Amino acid sequence: MALKATIYKADLNIADMDHHNYGDYQLTMALHPSETIERLMVRVLAFARYADEQLEFTKDLFEVNEPALWQKDLTGLLEKWIEVGCPDEDKVKKASARCQQVAVIAYGSSVEEWYKRSSKLKTLKNVEVWQLSEATTTAIQALCERTMQLQLNIMDGEWTLMSDAGQAVVEWIKLQ
Repeated sequence: MALKATIYKADLNIADMDHHNYGDYQLTMALHPSETIERLMVRVLAFARYADEQLEFTKDLFEVNEPALWQKDLTGLLEKWIEVGCPDEDKVKKASARCQQVAVIAYGSSVEEWYKRSSKLKTLKNVEVWQLSEATTTAIQALCERTMQLQLNIMDGEWTLMSDAGQAVVEWIKLQ
């Protein structure tokens, strides 16, 4: 018998004072049995970075041809493709040919090595690559609960994610 996904819900309030963007989002995410809490919370940050009402979580680990998140226009055409982790560069290249914007949110101890080996990524003009610091991914895991109330404040380039369980400073490093 296959293990089932665990459902997590997050009410995410974003106050981006740098860009005057404010929004409330009700997120429902499935935690795949092989997925870690760290990756689940990185997906929340990936959503927050590109927050939009049309942005949605995909089947991701259940379906290898899908990213962690995507956004489609009203006709169903892909606009944004957002990968989490250190994906295969051929998958990212294929996505860049299909979408206006592709992003990779990389995390973990092997990011620098992965990025050095990913020479194809550097040639793609519509691909952004962001790295989350290990301090960030450690801190955001402590905020995870099955039902979360999260507040993200962005001011002067500083990101702070807060919940009743505490807060985490989010450190982004732009690789591309």
